[in-house]
Amino acid sequence: MTTSTVKTNLLGLTQPEMEKFFDSIGEKRFRAGQVMKWIHHFGVDDFDAMTNVSKALREKLKAVAEVRGPEVVSEDISSDGTRKWVVRVASGSCVETVYIPQGKRGTLCVSSQAGCALDCSFCSTGKQGFNSNLTAAEVIGQVWIANKSFGSVPATIDRAITNVVMMGMGEPLLNFDNVVAAMHLMMDDLGYGISKRRVTLSTSGVVPMIDELAKHIDVSLALSLHAPNDALRNQLVPINKKYPLKMLLDSCVRYMSALGEKRVLTIEYTLLKDVNDKLEHAVEMIELLKDIPCKINLIPFNPFPHSGYERPSNNAIRRFQDQLHQAGYNVTVRTTRGEDIDAACGQLVGQVLDRTRRSERYIAVRELSADSDLAQNAANTN
Repeated sequence: MTTSTVKTNLLGLTQPEMEKFFDSIGEKRFRAGQVMKWIHHFGVDDFDAMTNVSKALREKLKAVAEVRGPEVVSEDISSDGTRKWVVRVASGSCVETVYIPQGKRGTLCVSSQAGCALDCSFCSTGKQGFNSNLTAAEVIGQVWIANKSFGSVPATIDRAITNVVMMGMGEPLLNFDNVVAAMHLMMDDLGYGISKRRVTLSTSGVVPMIDELAKHIDVSLALSLHAPNDALRNQLVPINKKYPLKMLLDSCVRYMSALGEKRVLTIEYTLLKDVNDKLEHAVEMIELLKDIPCKINLIPFNPFPHSGYERPSNNAIRRFQDQLHQAGYNVTVRTTRGEDIDAACGQLVGQVLDRTRRSERYIAVRELSADSDLAQNAANTN
């Protein structure tokens, strides 16, 4: 009886890990750089195409290794140029990746989990429940797939992908090791050579891991705030009950201070009609952030079925923004992009094989609500 060898997927290996791999098969370490360039600069997944690698080594690599990205299930292109890929990962679930072009900037929004372990009340991803963490190869594989789709191989100075944000499906800090490895590859010159200022990790507030992050990498940090006080944030972002605002903001300040540069925290704030969009909330926010160097990104809510929330009016959004501006904050309102292909912020759902049964409970509540609406309509008609 023969046993099949599990092949090492080279796609997700950082430079030190790749060097260690070549050591393990009795090869020189410089081979790591050669192979990494083929994979990430040229998008090659066939060892036979790696022409500066000896035939003997290519045969050895074919026996013990592979370059395997996630399976692309679909690719959609919005009328505004936004692209969305649905990719299937090893767990069987599908996750989504979104590319947003804006002038000379091209931002890729990358997922870190199949579903999300958190349950923020206004996010459609959270309603899908949670299945699994993505491997480092599945995280960086999203960049690899997008890069190849734009013909950005071989690598050129004018790249389609200039920025990467870990703001897709999932909470990146709950998949710490794999996300950090993937972000190292994004920044490595043997990977995608993206500036550390242009790789951003977004978190809902996993405080211990924010502190841990500073020991491993110096990417930009974005905080999904969404409420200016603990009472409201407890409702919208349940992890706040474990790590309340003062604790959370203190950890963000520690992280930004550890960078040792003039970099500021990005505050993400989803505006929900009559929930967190009133001027009193803006005033609270001004007080909350007064000692924290930051820029604020306001995100008008993108509706999804039976969410229970609505998008504020343009006037309400403008008033909220003006209040923050007058207090001296740099405030932008995120333009809704890719809505026609369900690629807008908060709309990513994928196809999650939910292990938490959260999606099952959400569907039951949704159906109960629909039945109640039908009954009410019938009563009104009669």
